[in-house]
Amino acid sequence: MNLTGHQLLGTSESAESNDSFFAYNPTLREEIDPAFHEASIHEIDTAVKLADTAFPIFRDLSPEKRAEFLLAITEEVQALGDALLERASVETAHPLPRCAAEWDRVITHTRQFAELIREGSWLDARIDLGNPDRKPLPKPDVRSLMEPMGPIAVFGASNFPIAISVLGTDTISAFAAGCPVIVKAHPAHPGTCELAARAILRAAARTGMPEGVFSLIQGRRNETSAYLVRHPSFEAVAFTGSLGGGRALFDIACSRPRPIPFYAEMGSVNPVFLLPGALNTRTAGIAQGFFAALTAGVGQFCTNPGLVLGIESPAWSDFQRLAGAAVSTYAPATMLHGGIHLAYTAGIEARRNTANLHLIAQSSTTPDPEKTEAGAYLFATTQQGLLADPTLLDELFGPTSTLVSCQNQGDFLAVAERLEGSLSATIHGTEEDLVEYRDLVDLLRRKVGRLIFNGYPVGLEICHSMHHGGPYPATTISSATSIGTRAIQRFVRPICYQDWPDAQLPEALKNGNPRNLFRLVNGKYSRESLS
Repeated sequence: MNLTGHQLLGTSESAESNDSFFAYNPTLREEIDPAFHEASIHEIDTAVKLADTAFPIFRDLSPEKRAEFLLAITEEVQALGDALLERASVETAHPLPRCAAEWDRVITHTRQFAELIREGSWLDARIDLGNPDRKPLPKPDVRSLMEPMGPIAVFGASNFPIAISVLGTDTISAFAAGCPVIVKAHPAHPGTCELAARAILRAAARTGMPEGVFSLIQGRRNETSAYLVRHPSFEAVAFTGSLGGGRALFDIACSRPRPIPFYAEMGSVNPVFLLPGALNTRTAGIAQGFFAALTAGVGQFCTNPGLVLGIESPAWSDFQRLAGAAVSTYAPATMLHGGIHLAYTAGIEARRNTANLHLIAQSSTTPDPEKTEAGAYLFATTQQGLLADPTLLDELFGPTSTLVSCQNQGDFLAVAERLEGSLSATIHGTEEDLVEYRDLVDLLRRKVGRLIFNGYPVGLEICHSMHHGGPYPATTISSATSIGTRAIQRFVRPICYQDWPDAQLPEALKNGNPRNLFRLVNGKYSRESLS
């Protein structure tokens, strides 16, 4: 498939601007054709106007029609075959098997959302029947359900060019809710974004979706992103990326004349606590699993384990030795792009020069900066050293972590208390440990979105129960998830109908319950008809 580098505005293409840029191969350090055009204000306005026009049509389509659209997307993505994987690999340096795993995630989560909207529980249909004879005032008939909000802007992640980008959960969950989507393509993989966007547009044409249900905007300028977030027609924005970028756009969303929700997934340190019961019996296995999680994808996961805490003991010393030995074997590998590589190398240099922080292991092979390579690094400090320098609690994106020696459970609690919000926290221990360290578990429940027991944070199961979020700065809205089917709740709002004629109610609220939904009727769940 030939790429054009144009804006994809509904069923039309446009390239008004002479300002253009190229994708970049971080391994070969060379530009990749074609040139991609920076979106103009007029082109963005055109995309948003199309989405506005499409919204009332798309919103009112049957769940079956929207499910057909989602399943058509999976078919079009599958039809792209190796072209999508190869372009993603060239633009990001991800190996082809990693790109194929992302492709599988897209198929899985898209099918899950198709099933979800057919099943209907996400509508949260509620009915409280009226009683005209109630004294002293009649009781009104009150019914409510969730409905789509309107056009959504999506900013994808640099580290997941397929699974958390144009085809990511943000886009698919918004479609499932009934919201048109405009995606701002990531400039680190614009060709991958165009291929994915064309698959969505083919699916939309096949299934009769209204023009404007989807558009793709290209651009690398901060002003382009800011203009999208400021646009008055958007009802919400979804973003995955850095803390600095996410916070800047979040502030814009909040300062609009009409503020809107800004769902950002940003920085996370993902602490790992090694409790004595596990450390004394599984030291080697824990060290091996930690190393695998630390270096997966060149450490470029938002769930990378950036802190590991253990209580000083012979087993803790063994863990440090084993983890360090593993880190020394890590062969440097190419990072996603020059910006991430620059931030990582600067962060490593700063930590090398940090008091009370000691480098205990690093890749034995020197990384080649000409290939944008990163080596693995393992630092060590004490609980006191960590708490004396707040910067050590910040995420450093790449294959590095800090081992923190503690004296007792109190030290664990002191560190946990100082932690900012994270996507995850991991505990290795026994069930007896969980009882003894209950205060730590209770504290971590306030700090993270996912608690992992005897596992590792890297690798998310794509399922209905997954919550990928956490208190700030992990996300801007801790109740929201960017992975799993609960993500649909970000793009809907409740609407209530009072004393409304049955024939004019949405199907989900009609007396006859034609969709056979589970509904909360007078406080009790039921599928029964009310007629």
